Amino acid sequence: MQRRKFLQITTAATPAILVGNNIPDPGERTAKGFVIKANESRFDEKTMLGGKSPNNIKVSAKDTGSALTIFEYIGHEKGGPPLHLHHKQDEIFFIVEGEYLFKVGEDTYTLKSGDTIFLPRKVPHAFAQLTDHGKMFFMFQPSGKMEDFFRKVGAAMAPPTPAEGAKLFAAHEMLVVGPPLQF
Repeated sequence: MQRRKFLQITTAATPAILVGNNIPDPGERTAKGFVIKANESRFDEKTMLGGKSPNNIKVSAKDTGSALTIFEYIGHEKGGPPLHLHHKQDEIFFIVEGEYLFKVGEDTYTLKSGDTIFLPRKVPHAFAQLTDHGKMFFMFQPSGKMEDFFRKVGAAMAPPTPAEGAKLFAAHEMLVVGPPLQF
């Protein structure tokens, strides 16, 4: 009787054991906690968007085995990116200062200090900073190629043409599906 029970339990547990063995190793992760001070970036990296708006990495893909990246954006101009979607990342924004307009699918939202918005992968979205100054934290889960995307955008000597921008987005697992928001 005990043998029959052992075989039943073993048979029932086998799928869970096999699934557990196939979970990919998330890769390198930091083994210690860390602090990134205000207006500073992880690894002392400086990425400026539009030449004047810092986009600081606060938590890097290198820290999380590529599971998460968190940025702090300090905007010094109105506007935002074109309507686009991420093939593989969910995106979350938390507004610290200023006012932002978001479009997610067919819905639009105006966000202010303290508001949070979730943008699911594969859903077209865009945002526009409505105030002269703004600040927000935003994160990607998983990290994907987003840190590299912002490094390339920040290093550009001039804003890309729409065709160059679409190519840059595509190289980083995104698809441009429309123009920036009009406000």
